[in-house]
Amino acid sequence: MADMDVEAIAALRKKRQFKKFMFRGIELDKLLDLSHEELLNYVHARARRRMQRGLKRKPMALIKKLRKAKAECGPLDKPAVVKTHLRNMLIVPEMIHSQVAVYNGKVFNHVDVKPEMVGHYLGEFSITYRPVRHGRPGIGSTNSSRFIPLK
Repeated sequence: MADMDVEAIAALRKKRQFKKFMFRGIELDKLLDLSHEELLNYVHARARRRMQRGLKRKPMALIKKLRKAKAECGPLDKPAVVKTHLRNMLIVPEMIHSQVAVYNGKVFNHVDVKPEMVGHYLGEFSITYRPVRHGRPGIGSTNSSRFIPLK
């Protein structure tokens, strides 16, 4: 019975898959199986340096929380959202398909970790400022720049 469930789940996942994702020439399945040392060969220099120096306590705690959230959810369900302030956390293949809420200084922005995000930082997906919308001049503008109708 358990074998049937595993096969049915695998069939459902296979059915939902649209295109094969490649990360620098590696398929997603192989990317998930890479060890820490093998992954170093595929990331950029800054990430390589940071990973060689070792994961500290806070990033390890985040990865443990993400593992726990993934373990508690069903096979086709999305894991629970994990809140974090770690904007400088590198996204590693283990975090794929997790849900993270990244703090931007005011609120937690929801980030759904996708395979394309591997090697980037969490902070890149949670903008800290509101982009400027250039419109009509307001109160603080100079008199020459303000539009005044003639009559």
